[in-house]
Amino acid sequence: MSTLIKQPYVPTPRFPAGPTAATLPIPDHSNDSLILRLHMTINHLSRWLTPITDPMPIEQSVRRGEPSVLDLLQRMRDEELVVFAYMHAIVNEINPDLDRIPDPLTTPQRLSSALDKSWISVLADFRRLRQSTCSLLRALPDNAWKRVGTSRIEHDWQVRTLAERLVQHDLDCLYQIDLALDRSGARESISSAAGVHLDEILRLIPVQPR
Repeated sequence: MSTLIKQPYVPTPRFPAGPTAATLPIPDHSNDSLILRLHMTINHLSRWLTPITDPMPIEQSVRRGEPSVLDLLQRMRDEELVVFAYMHAIVNEINPDLDRIPDPLTTPQRLSSALDKSWISVLADFRRLRQSTCSLLRALPDNAWKRVGTSRIEHDWQVRTLAERLVQHDLDCLYQIDLALDRSGARESISSAAGVHLDEILRLIPVQPR
């Protein structure tokens, strides 16, 4: 007589019926959905990195010539510094000259080698900056997202296009971090929930069109 083996229950994720972060192009997101995406980036990084106790897979690259997870966190932090400075100027001035804003990446504090001692400090720095960005955007009425700053070096920027720039930069870096964590073996000793891939996460985030 055969014995039935009871399989463990594995819940099936419930995907939203409407558009998600995986299906709706970034330029088609509503303003609130862009803020949601920016805020969720902090959650993605915390979910992936906090359970990892060995800093080696995060601070060292698996393949020569490729960025480490720490390098990618630094890129995200530095991009946030630049974009927030632009946003802050546009929100508080009328048609500011963005080329005259001091480069936040060349301050003595930012150039200090002690600043990037560990991935934990870089992530904390990025989290603080991102929270400031989200707070600034939440305080704006929709018509203020069209405010413009002028640049002859790059091009003119709206608050809206700067927010889109951050979401796209997040997406590019998160995909690379996701791949780097897989290649390094850092996820072998952590729970499956902490190792969910970005594609699946994006399919679970409901967004609204403009």
